Amino acid sequence: MKVLAGNSNRPLAEAISTCLGVPLTKASVRRFSDMEVFVEILENVRGEDVFVVQSTSFPANDNLMELLVTIDALRRGSARRITAVIPYYGYARQDRKTGPRTPISAKLVANLITQAGANRVLTMDLHAGQIQGFFDIPTDNLMAAPVFEKDIRQSFAEHVGEVTIVSPDVGGVVRARALAKRLDADLAIIDKRRERAGVSEVMNIIGDAQGRHCILIDDIVDSGGTLCNAAVALMEAGAKSVHAYCTHGVLSGGAVARVAVSPLEKLVTTDSIQATEAVRVSRNTRQLTIAPLIAEAIARISEERSVSSLFS
Repeated sequence: MKVLAGNSNRPLAEAISTCLGVPLTKASVRRFSDMEVFVEILENVRGEDVFVVQSTSFPANDNLMELLVTIDALRRGSARRITAVIPYYGYARQDRKTGPRTPISAKLVANLITQAGANRVLTMDLHAGQIQGFFDIPTDNLMAAPVFEKDIRQSFAEHVGEVTIVSPDVGGVVRARALAKRLDADLAIIDKRRERAGVSEVMNIIGDAQGRHCILIDDIVDSGGTLCNAAVALMEAGAKSVHAYCTHGVLSGGAVARVAVSPLEKLVTTDSIQATEAVRVSRNTRQLTIAPLIAEAIARISEERSVSSLFS
């Protein structure tokens, strides 16, 4: 087994390498003066089982191109099997036609990764489950739920019977229900109407928030508008506190500042996307590591063992 890191999230790749006890493969991933990507593998990879760790987060196009060029370099270096480990799969929100003459970019990216030469994909909490079907190669979609469950049990040990898991929209109900079942907690749903892209309006709360510690569960937090509006609505409905757990902290624009002045006591994300300086210094934002989970999945894939049993 060999583990190779791109430049999108080097700290996560190093943590995965430490968990596995396997040093990162030496490689040069750099840019030419015109910003073209150039990758040179500095070790022999012939016949090896190689895992490329690269989130396609901001800058999404640069990181995606880096992943594709790295896969091509490994394929031409005669690697036996190439697994693209993509903790955060960019373009996942473009998973269907939203209007006439619009793309399904998530499928296009899947085609690019496959054609570049990847034999397998390992990712986490895809925005839509059907994206797994966009790939014509085996795809494992890990869940952050076990990581969240452990942290919630520790953080709310004194209030275990007062926790309500909340889905910020109807589309995330399955994800929220699964975590609520793990925690044996109540479930509530925010019914919202989005008037236009990037603007959300909370309309109604389905479930009881009165006197409860509410935990919002989502896969991606981008602008933070949905979570902040939901937190306001929950507090107005009588919630004792509102926290949020989101797998992928995109946090673009002024999202961190927006969260800082919101009723959210804490926003917890994973390190699928490398934390910016704003996230590191924020008083109510923190990250949980998914390195042990990904490392265990990589070890199971390499040894041809079950990955799904991780979540049984």
